[in-house]
This record gives sequence, C-alpha cells and structure tokens, in this order.
Amino acid sequence: MTNREKILGIAARRGARKIRVFGSVARGDADAQSDIDFLVELEPGRSLLDLGGLLMDLQGLLGRRVDVVTEKGLRQRIRRRVLKEAVPL
Repeated sequence: MTNREKILGIAARRGARKIRVFGSVARGDADAQSDIDFLVELEPGRSLLDLGGLLMDLQGLLGRRVDVVTEKGLRQRIRRRVLKEAVPL
C-alpha cells in the first residue's frame, strides 16, 4: 500500500475528505526538513478532536511534522494563496 493510500485511509477513518496538499510540497520545493501541509474538509458532526487525531496519525505515518487545516481554519491573509496552490492527493 502506498503512502497516498494510507493517508486516504487514515483520513476516511477520521472523517476527513477532499484531502489536498499545499505549501512547499504542492509547489515542488520541499526538502527533507519541510513539513507537509494538508487542507481537508471534515464530515458533518466531526470535531477538532478528529482533526487533531488526523494530525497525530499522519505525523506517525510520515515521520515528519504535518499541519492539517480546514478551509474555515485558514487565516484570511493566506486563504486565496492556499486555495490556489492546493493539490488533491
């Protein structure tokens, strides 16, 4: 099973869908020290606990720091850039 498949499986268990990456990974300029930024949509009824669990599960799988945000959680000043560069997983 590829990391992509594992990520999508973890996301589904945590109630996340529309998994996208943004930031240095999406732009193609990430290095070994770069974190991985995920933009997700949570299913109705899911909470920040699910989002936090997803973050921890992904860090465990990938062995590096990750950030997981929803569109609602994006700061206004970066929202347009993030939505433009986000790439579906």
